[in-house]
Amino acid sequence: MSETWTDLLMADHEMTERVIDAVGRAFETPGGPPKRLVGETVEYFECYVDQCHNRKEEDHLFPLIERLGVPRQGGPLGVMLQEHEESKRLLARFVALGRAYVAGDDSRLEGLKAIFAEYATLLKNHYWKENDILYPMARRVMQPTHAQAVVTGIERVEASAGPDTRQRYYALANRIIAAGRLDDLVAGLEPHVLAAMLNTLPIELSFVDAQDRVRYFSHENLPKIFGRTRGVIGMPVQQCHPEKSVDRVNAILASFKAGQRKVAEFWMDLAGRKVHIRYFAVHGQDGAYLGCLETVQDVTAIQQLTGQRRLLDEVTGV
Repeated sequence: MSETWTDLLMADHEMTERVIDAVGRAFETPGGPPKRLVGETVEYFECYVDQCHNRKEEDHLFPLIERLGVPRQGGPLGVMLQEHEESKRLLARFVALGRAYVAGDDSRLEGLKAIFAEYATLLKNHYWKENDILYPMARRVMQPTHAQAVVTGIERVEASAGPDTRQRYYALANRIIAAGRLDDLVAGLEPHVLAAMLNTLPIELSFVDAQDRVRYFSHENLPKIFGRTRGVIGMPVQQCHPEKSVDRVNAILASFKAGQRKVAEFWMDLAGRKVHIRYFAVHGQDGAYLGCLETVQDVTAIQQLTGQRRLLDEVTGV
């Protein structure tokens, strides 16, 4: 499926928010961030976020939805345009301080840190408003031809900045993220909170490591579709399957390790329930194979869903 304009713009938001957090972390290191990191950060925000991403919206999305009836004054569109102007003002200060710092003026560090924090806060709040308010509003007034016109406009803006613009700047962003040593979001969770979250999911999880040994399963002390005890931890996963299916399990795992497939799925009728089973290849950020995640879910009730029940229906008691 081709990417929609929402996919493209929200991917920019997601990448930029990761850069923001990585740079913010780098500012907390003793002695300040490396000058090369600051230089690359200046380039990313000046050349991609401001001159490319914002242009996609200002040249192609915003004018279109205004023509389709979304007012510029007194609503989200006007607010977004005002925040673009404010972000340009803050970015200009950050760029000036950043270039001075890169040139060797360490006295600019505290000012640089402060202006980046202000700029980052504005962008994060701005992206939230666009993702959750303006973009849904835009989708409601658009026809398919309008949506495709925005995609074409996005492609035109990127092409005007040179070949492979998005790939080049996403690569730059990933270098910044790596240099800032950005933790996964799970790092902010206590182990007992993460365990409670996994045990609350209506899906049973099991993880088999790269050596095919069982390392984890959820819902240990709760009812399970397929019963298991912690005695399986550390066992070869092949020993957890009937002998007649071991060859099939090995073939799936081999295809995962070789990068030939990412998922295998099955479903069956079991005691009046429809059970959906999926195996997913798990890879680290460096692409290395880490193991296999198995999910087991009772989808009987999901199969029976008809119509729609939205969050608003739940809130209003409809």
